[in-house]
Amino acid sequence: AWSVHENSIAYCLLVFLRPPPGHSFSLELDTMGQLPARHSSIRVELECMCWREQLLGDTLCFLHHPDDKLLRDRSSSLLHTLCTRSYLDAEKIACWVRPLVRSAWLLLPQSHHCQLTVLPSSRSCRFQLTGTSKVNICTEMIFAVQQ
Repeated sequence: AWSVHENSIAYCLLVFLRPPPGHSFSLELDTMGQLPARHSSIRVELECMCWREQLLGDTLCFLHHPDDKLLRDRSSSLLHTLCTRSYLDAEKIACWVRPLVRSAWLLLPQSHHCQLTVLPSSRSCRFQLTGTSKVNICTEMIFAVQQ
């Protein structure tokens, strides 16, 4: 979504997250067995990848190869970075994405003409671009998952 005001443009980007190979996301139901409307708990679960291991040979099944420490540690590190216990943590995701956006911004030619400022936000990433024109551009990245 986007909106235009006098001297500013605001963008809201919905960024869908995908689970890493060998994992899946599942929404936890509320006490009534319904999907919660907002800020739901999204559980990260291991899933069987034996079929892919046998067919393509490009990954090991974490569920059935618990002794493969190197691959498991790499996956666990990412999950530890983005999760609290076994649940996605929006604040951790936002903290992880902010420096990636900052680094990517510096590689763009527009970075020589505009300044990227990170704005305060806990569960999303908000940025403001300011340049030589008098127009401010604000962007908010909101993270979501698909069933």
